[in-house]
Amino acid sequence: MKILKTEEKKIPKEIEKTLNILQQSGYEAYIVGGCVRDILRRIAPNDWDITTNAVPEEIQAVFAQAGYKTFYENAFGTVSAITQAENPDLKTIEITPFRVESKYTDKRHPDKVKFAKTLEEDLARRDFTVNALALTEVTGVIPRTSKASPKDLTATKRDSSLKAQNDSVKIIDLFGGQEDLENKVIRAVGNPEERFQEDALRLMRAVRFATTLSPDCLWEIEEKTKSAIKKSAGLLQYISQERIRDELVKIIMSPNGANGLELLQEIGLLEYVLPELEEGIGLDQSKHHIYQIYKHNILSLDYACRQGYSLEVRLAALLHDIAKPRTKRGEGENATFYGHEIVGAKMTQQILRRLRFSGKQIEKIVKLVKYHLFYYNVDEVGESSVRRLLKNVGQENIEELLQVRKADRIGSGVPKAEPYKLRHLKYLFDKVRQDPIAPKMIKINGNEIMQLLGIPAGPKIGHILSYLLSQVLSQPEKNTKKFLTEEVKKLGKLSDQDLQKLANQAKKEVEHVETKRDEMTKQKYWVT
Repeated sequence: MKILKTEEKKIPKEIEKTLNILQQSGYEAYIVGGCVRDILRRIAPNDWDITTNAVPEEIQAVFAQAGYKTFYENAFGTVSAITQAENPDLKTIEITPFRVESKYTDKRHPDKVKFAKTLEEDLARRDFTVNALALTEVTGVIPRTSKASPKDLTATKRDSSLKAQNDSVKIIDLFGGQEDLENKVIRAVGNPEERFQEDALRLMRAVRFATTLSPDCLWEIEEKTKSAIKKSAGLLQYISQERIRDELVKIIMSPNGANGLELLQEIGLLEYVLPELEEGIGLDQSKHHIYQIYKHNILSLDYACRQGYSLEVRLAALLHDIAKPRTKRGEGENATFYGHEIVGAKMTQQILRRLRFSGKQIEKIVKLVKYHLFYYNVDEVGESSVRRLLKNVGQENIEELLQVRKADRIGSGVPKAEPYKLRHLKYLFDKVRQDPIAPKMIKINGNEIMQLLGIPAGPKIGHILSYLLSQVLSQPEKNTKKFLTEEVKKLGKLSDQDLQKLANQAKKEVEHVETKRDEMTKQKYWVT
């Protein structure tokens, strides 16, 4: 999210104009929900929601008269007005009538949507107090059917940046949302159990907001709200895996992702999202680990989150030891977990399929889990084993595999994420990925040389290629068919003895280039 600078205006002109069009036509109009929350936090909203006491037909009529194109094709009464804004987020502005919602049979969508008469009715149906805030610019026009009290419409303007922008800006806060914002509290609007019965996805959203609203800390979930979540946790079974996945991803992609996972576990939701993870709670590992399995997985994720790694790496860090509880043999410091990476890869695939991740994401994360246990002792890992690992994992995934290993190390309680031997492995990866210095690099081959000189295959062809390679290495611009053809004709006139001398000197020059390149690669990773 973009952090607003103090000199930036908080409300875009397209939004102000939308409010004004409705108000000048005698209707109430408010910016509402998460965008108000973000304005008060001095963060640029990603999207804007406007609510009004006008019904869809009235909204369309008002904006048609103002020269806007509109469309309306949904059950919630939302009318979309098309603007000429350069910002793609403002090309379409959504305007929704005040509404109340009836019974939620599927625990996600209201059976029926009914338009309301007052803003208070609309705000009362929202999920959390920090999202039940409204903002308007009072233009001096008396709204046509306002039933909100004068006290409500002139609620305290706590944010000085809003005052500086426009003295007529009013914040409508009927449920203490501003105080909860200030105190970093997630609190359900009204009766928490009713809010979660209406929409069970709000259970996940509570944790998501607690995790993501501040990059540096976890927000508190108010006690009654937390208690209602614990009591209602089973309602998550009514929610599609895709929606659960989307909320989980937002939690994990936060710098507080690991704390968010622990919060899911604390309030009883993890059981319905990643039950396999809970199998590691209370299970000790071997002498190589100071943390129990569950804690190790959470700490590995925490490192990946703090380092800003990709979603795939974060999930692999969280799931890399997911199979340890099922492969554990023995107790105490001599316990073993043979094959946990193979079993873990299969479990990871099942988990990610269940959560409806894409095939491409699943393929990568499964590879990262399967090969996270690679061996990398300096004196025991040769180029052949490195090439084999590159082939198995894919060159495009190696850097992320190393990131998973670093997360695994920190999650095990070791002080260094990248010790010498891991840097040495990175050096080997880089070395074997480099194109070898060989005659195939030059733009002429042995068959062409034989045709030019009219001679059969033999040592002379190799000598010529060696010499040409040294010339191209020192002066790459010579690597053209024209130059090389002329050089071959000259070299063809030399005696075999002179040509061999040139070739021997050329080989030494090539070896020098190879040594220099290897030294530079070692310096890159601080290895010897």
